[in-house]
Amino acid sequence: MNTNKPSKNCFVPLDELEKQREYSSLVGSVLSARFTGKPLAFVHTYGCQGNVADGERIKGLLQSAGYGFTEDVNKADLILYNTCAIREHAEDRIYGNVGAIKKLKKSNPNLIIALCGCMMQQQRVADKIKKSYPFVDLVFGTHVIHKIPELLYRVLCTGKRVFECNDSDGVIAENLPVRRDGTVKGWLPIMYGCNNFCSYCIVPYVRGRERSRKPEDIIKEAKELIAMGCKDITLLGQNVNSYGKNLDCDINFSKLLQQINDLEGDFIIRFMTSHPKDCTKELLDTMARCDKVAKHLHLPFQSGNNRVLHEMNRGYTREQYLELARYARQVMPGLSMTSDVIVGFPGETYEEFCDTLTLIDEVRFTSLYTFIFSSRPGTKAASMPDPVSREEKGVWFKELTDLQEKIAGERTAKMKGETFTVLCEGYAKEGILNGRTQGNIMIEFPEVEGKDVLGKFCKVKVTEPLTWIVRGELAE
Repeated sequence: MNTNKPSKNCFVPLDELEKQREYSSLVGSVLSARFTGKPLAFVHTYGCQGNVADGERIKGLLQSAGYGFTEDVNKADLILYNTCAIREHAEDRIYGNVGAIKKLKKSNPNLIIALCGCMMQQQRVADKIKKSYPFVDLVFGTHVIHKIPELLYRVLCTGKRVFECNDSDGVIAENLPVRRDGTVKGWLPIMYGCNNFCSYCIVPYVRGRERSRKPEDIIKEAKELIAMGCKDITLLGQNVNSYGKNLDCDINFSKLLQQINDLEGDFIIRFMTSHPKDCTKELLDTMARCDKVAKHLHLPFQSGNNRVLHEMNRGYTREQYLELARYARQVMPGLSMTSDVIVGFPGETYEEFCDTLTLIDEVRFTSLYTFIFSSRPGTKAASMPDPVSREEKGVWFKELTDLQEKIAGERTAKMKGETFTVLCEGYAKEGILNGRTQGNIMIEFPEVEGKDVLGKFCKVKVTEPLTWIVRGELAE
């Protein structure tokens, strides 16, 4: 695999996509002959928003091939798990869930069990599935989602197990059918893969090199989301700040953001994830200028200590991160910042961990995604000396979460009495609606008879601030 350059010839050819549409028709014919009614697929996605977006395309391909869907695994004729490899706990949970459905295969020999996603892109995992889980019929990696019709056809027609987990720099397959999970919020991938090779992260090995979708394809999909009534569009990429580097046109993430902001419609734009080393003042200025871009920046810093950041291969210093945070707040005074933090990176001392605490105290994040270091086989960090016990790291972890809980509580307390524009996403429980502010803080509020705000923007006044969410009431 090429680990240095972004792929420029990564687009799946039209004739290959047409071949997959033909396979889709063939699968439909086999299913029609084999089932009296429409066969049902149970599809479950683990992990990040990128995986969720992949899951929507997987379901689109299955639907085109003739499958309906069920949320009851016991009623399924096809069970597919779209897996995550970011932490050991995620992998262990998937192994457990796959083992638990073995009994379903015994009671229904025609059941197809499929595994895909980041876990399956790792050779050690594919080998383990092949050896220890013989009831699994289909295993494929992250780079061949567009080939699902062909892979299914092979399983259906031969009855043999199919494994398709080839190493690759990665591809982009456009115009795949998509079965959206909802109509209010929409996921919009703008790029795939990663070139950063942070020493703790498996993503570049399972997702391939950075490759950007063409801006015209992204704009087309954005317009489709807007036309179907989507009010909250999240742009996705392992590092959205690197968007455009492999394209032969004058485009970067800042310019793309402006183009989407300029589309007609009543919607809000979010994006995940933004890497500090590629975050520019141009981008922050664009965020400040664009009225539809949420004033929320998820900017993972991982550690507040420069030595640890160097060992993580993050490509920036504590000082550079703080400069970005200060500038972002300068041009967007009400900006909400969130971040990711790893506690107990191999070799990290308590004194170095305290640098993380002081950075958190200075930036005053809205919330944090915090993790105790999880070793990933195949990464550089997996072979680093790690003398601090899990128990000691747990003590550090609590110190960090206690600090962030205090900061979050102080932040929400200041929201009392203020009124926010909120997209009403659904029900928290019977009679209680919920939505998010631009800053990604959840607000719960009682529905009011005669006021239909579900799936719409509305004004909500905060009446009761809690630590991580707030409660309020409709202000109009």
